[in-house]
Amino acid sequence: MKKLLLSLSLVLFAGATLFAQDVGGPEIEFEKNVHDFGKMKQYGDASTEFKFTNTGSEPLIISNARGSCGCTVPSWPREPIAPGESAAIKVKYDSKRIGPINKSVTISSNAVNQPTKVIRIKGHIDPAPKEETMPVNKSDGAPVSK
Repeated sequence: MKKLLLSLSLVLFAGATLFAQDVGGPEIEFEKNVHDFGKMKQYGDASTEFKFTNTGSEPLIISNARGSCGCTVPSWPREPIAPGESAAIKVKYDSKRIGPINKSVTISSNAVNQPTKVIRIKGHIDPAPKEETMPVNKSDGAPVSK
């Protein structure tokens, strides 16, 4: 009976070890998952890059990157990323909107570790400073002194 239990245990252990082995394939690893713009002025440059590396054993293909709204526009590499190579997903936010930023980009790929990955941008956009205008003389356009 002990031999039977020992044999059964060895078979189960061997099967579990084989099942747990890495099956290979592309894997995506990002340097960061969130970019914080902090406080910025309206119409400022609200663009960033999310760098990633294919840490797997086969080419990584990003099939889609979709912003959570029309104000968040991602662009991504269309060509396969070879194992060990790095690339970036660029994200541009339309900074004409005033207020808090909390948007996401959903990435779809053939990565075995994360076929769907969400990255985020956040921050706050303050109104652009208003230009101070001086009254001008209607006849010649010269500033009028007070």
